Amino acid sequence: MSWVIDAELYLKSQGIYHTITDSQADEQDRSTAMVIIRHHLHEDLKAQYLTVTEPEDLWQELKDRYDHQHDVTLPIARYKLLHLRFQDHKSVSDYNSDLFRITTRLKLCGEEVSEKKDMLEKTFIAFHASNIILQHEYRECRFLKYSELIASLLVAEKNNELLIKNHGTHPTGSKAFPEVNANNVEYHGSGRGRNRGHGSDNGRGYDRNHNRGSGNSRNLGRSRGPSFKRGHGYSGSSNYKGKII
Repeated sequence: MSWVIDAELYLKSQGIYHTITDSQADEQDRSTAMVIIRHHLHEDLKAQYLTVTEPEDLWQELKDRYDHQHDVTLPIARYKLLHLRFQDHKSVSDYNSDLFRITTRLKLCGEEVSEKKDMLEKTFIAFHASNIILQHEYRECRFLKYSELIASLLVAEKNNELLIKNHGTHPTGSKAFPEVNANNVEYHGSGRGRNRGHGSDNGRGYDRNHNRGSGNSRNLGRSRGPSFKRGHGYSGSSNYKGKII
């Protein structure tokens, strides 16, 4: 069917469309028309109609041979429109292309195609059953043109693709936890007082007066009892002569 439309448009643009209906047309116009018609034919058809030299005869023979395509194409186009669904297409663009292809064939077969009934309403009922709420939301938008509906669907599809792509690039839990800076952590000993112990509580430490001792860390700090130092006697009384350690 498309080649018929192309040939007719070409003949009209050259002002020689009358050659396929009038056998008394100018010879040069008829020759030009034959060149144009044969140019739009398949190679096999060119060979089959090689002996036909008049554009009127060639056009009529082609019409008699292929005019029944209307009866073949129409029921197929109706069937495809009836069973057109979104779930059978990978994208909104694929669905849109199929719908236009089908409605164009219907128009070529003489069928009247309504934008509201055959395109808008058909698109609404083509939604998958799991998208009933989404379908209702689009109906509430009160679209008057099919182009407005399909534009909205294309934008929504692209936004969904970006969301999925972003989630795939940075899935939940994929971000590493920040490292702890050891310089900011203060470790404290387990003993009482202000002193920091080394090792266990029973290890050596320093008292508040920076005196070294070997007792339990709880006794570090200011001592109430006698304090012995290496090489010294009792520090509490000058008259006491203690044993030198």
